[in-house]
Amino acid sequence: MIPSLTSGVTALRAFSKAIDTIGDNIANANTTGFKHSRTRMEDNFSQTLRPATPTTSTLQIGTGVSISSNRQNFNQGSLTLTGVQTDIGISGDGFFRVEDPNNTSVAYYTRDGNFTLNPTGTPPTQAYLVNSAGYRLLGVGGTAIQIQLTNGTASLRSFSISNDGVITQYYSDGSSVINPTNVGLTKFADPTKLVRASGNLYTHGGPANNITHDQVQAGTQSLGMTKQGTLELSNVDLAQEFSELIVSQRAFQAGSRIITVSDSVLEEIVNLKR
Repeated sequence: MIPSLTSGVTALRAFSKAIDTIGDNIANANTTGFKHSRTRMEDNFSQTLRPATPTTSTLQIGTGVSISSNRQNFNQGSLTLTGVQTDIGISGDGFFRVEDPNNTSVAYYTRDGNFTLNPTGTPPTQAYLVNSAGYRLLGVGGTAIQIQLTNGTASLRSFSISNDGVITQYYSDGSSVINPTNVGLTKFADPTKLVRASGNLYTHGGPANNITHDQVQAGTQSLGMTKQGTLELSNVDLAQEFSELIVSQRAFQAGSRIITVSDSVLEEIVNLKR
């Protein structure tokens, strides 16, 4: 009966992790740019009690289940209109790259385009586009995007971002200037190899994760387009998550039942000896 106990324990371990993943998905149903994950299972090593013969099939008994993968699904989330000029959604493939000004050695990537202007200088003459952590949005070529707040004696009135990432700044005197740095996007050969960090950020994930395009202008080379005044919503489907939750909960309960029954049978065996 020991193998049945092992199978029950592995079921509890695996399905508890599946429930953890589902809980994380549901908790982030309203997180900007969030990508849901799905836990997949695989059977463990099977004990071969009898090999196949010309007249009989192989006799094997499995030893339980384990997690084969817990991968994020990077399907496009819906774009919602916010009307905020510093909000940028991505329609298609690609990630924004942001950089911590105090630690430029680490590159971060995100689908969360909820940026704000961070003025610099005394008095401020320019501003960086930054995320909630103060990390600066990088443009084509890896240069931080700067918005000029003044053009001579005129002050910035607004700015626009085209689908291909071109930034045009408009000033109070009626003049306009095209920013020398366009919004750049990075594309990965396999986004599932990215490593999640807090704050809707990812890190590269190591040399095995090849970058197909690095900080290339949006809308080119199979990259997505930038949509100003929008944000990408989470791609979590709550109906699907609750369905998966019910299945995982029942499987967990069944696994615990296996352990209970196996324990009862072992107790009976011990009593027989007495």
